[in-house]
Amino acid sequence: MALALYDTWSRTVRPFTAIEPDHVGLYCCGPTVYDYAHIGNLRTYVFEDVLRRALVLNGYDVRHIVNITDVGHLVSDADDGEDKMEKGSRRMGASAWDIAARYTEAFMADWRALNLLEPALWCRATDHIAEQIAFVAELERKGYTYRTTDGVYFDTGKQDDYGYLTRLDHAGLQAGKRVAVGEKRHATDFALWKLSPQDSTRQMEWDSPWGRGFPGWHIECSAMSARYLGPRFDIHCGGEDHVAVHHSNEIAQTQACYGTRLANFWMHGHFLTLDAGKMSKSNGEFLHLQSFIDRGVDPLAYRYLCLTAHYRSKLSFSFEALGAAQAALERLRKVYSGWPSGGVADEGFVVRFNAEVNQDLNLPRALAVVWELVRSDLPTATRRATVDRFDAVLGLRLTDWKVGEFDLPDEIAALAKEREIARSAKDWERADRLRDVLNAAGWKVEDGPCGQRVVGG
Repeated sequence: MALALYDTWSRTVRPFTAIEPDHVGLYCCGPTVYDYAHIGNLRTYVFEDVLRRALVLNGYDVRHIVNITDVGHLVSDADDGEDKMEKGSRRMGASAWDIAARYTEAFMADWRALNLLEPALWCRATDHIAEQIAFVAELERKGYTYRTTDGVYFDTGKQDDYGYLTRLDHAGLQAGKRVAVGEKRHATDFALWKLSPQDSTRQMEWDSPWGRGFPGWHIECSAMSARYLGPRFDIHCGGEDHVAVHHSNEIAQTQACYGTRLANFWMHGHFLTLDAGKMSKSNGEFLHLQSFIDRGVDPLAYRYLCLTAHYRSKLSFSFEALGAAQAALERLRKVYSGWPSGGVADEGFVVRFNAEVNQDLNLPRALAVVWELVRSDLPTATRRATVDRFDAVLGLRLTDWKVGEFDLPDEIAALAKEREIARSAKDWERADRLRDVLNAAGWKVEDGPCGQRVVGG
């Protein structure tokens, strides 16, 4: 089955065809580095990683770009409030530059812990101020901007189709007067360049043709994606909360500047929810990955949990669900590690797995194929080779895991693995002998539905 993906622009699942044969430009909105990324944010990055792996599965060479927003993101999407970097600086008692460096590194650590593939380029907003100024200047030259006392704004009234991505009801928005307009011409207009307040000094500000200040949030992605992928590329990703404002504004800017909607496909991951609702930093109720590690949970168990729900469906988080995901991952690791290498993948299972992946990244159904394979009567070496093919998409690092690698001496771990192999081969006599050897060495062997567990006697 050929790859088909859901496009938020068209509201349909449609066949994916690259603009340039065999090559895909993929841009993913990265974090605003004023605090730790919460696990809801990280769910979106897991989805995007699976997308990239699916593209590679289908033979594409992927140029993957992720931005780091280290300036210019105000507390409110409506262009008011305090810059998030300045807010983080005040909270932590450190410079905004130090805050950006600290939380960028924390984000990179989360990225590695979840086994997310390294992008071709991390691009920081503060490294691309010149490109953003040039972009705003071009919009001004083309007549899409106006100035207020606090900055330069994009005039959304110049575009009849502004907000098409989110199917915005302009008439209803204006009639309801739900958004404070202030000096804006329209409620939907947004800042391209914000002027620094005259009565205070900002830590992050730059000279521009309009005065000293800093870029708006939305301009950075349009400017950096155009530089590294061109003014029209294949796929732009983000969380579902980006649809109404951030991505709609990116499209507006790029249409005005280049005459394109920026990306051929717009794809969005849905929220992770708690009992109290959407997870976010704003209410102080959020979890970050380290909180799992502190509880003794493998970060890849969270990755597994994300795979159990389709990226376009809500995923309800609980520690019970996370525990079930960790148990499933441990079972898969144990049975996999007990299978011998050297086999050849079963193409029937591979075709079925790939078909589920290619149907808009249906990972829950793909996982069902994995477990069907685990329970099958195929030779164990064949099962291992087949799962190796699956794990190129799942990203669970199954080949890296070793029985007892964290808590068993090397010689005991080797005996335990030998016994797992014997049990997988149904060589019960050898398995019993190895259990006796382990028992004699002071280790207790417990056999259960997730495989064997070796603990101190």
